[in-house]
Amino acid sequence: MTLQITVYSKSACPQCESAKMLLKSRSLPYEEIKIDDEAERLAFYAKCGPSVRQMPQIFINDQRVGGLAGLQAALTQLGL
Repeated sequence: MTLQITVYSKSACPQCESAKMLLKSRSLPYEEIKIDDEAERLAFYAKCGPSVRQMPQIFINDQRVGGLAGLQAALTQLGL
């Protein structure tokens, strides 16, 4: 099974770093897209949905799993 994982992050974000470390520890490749500009980040949140207000936002195969807790749940569900 090939997973396409995208991590939307920002600089100086402890949860973003934790999510990337989790993926690295499981040898799962991912693409990171940093959104440091506040206006760009707010526009990104708006596209994700009304409840999205924090980074990271992680997508697996174009499906949003959420932040760090969502990533952990998704990896468990996938047996990874």
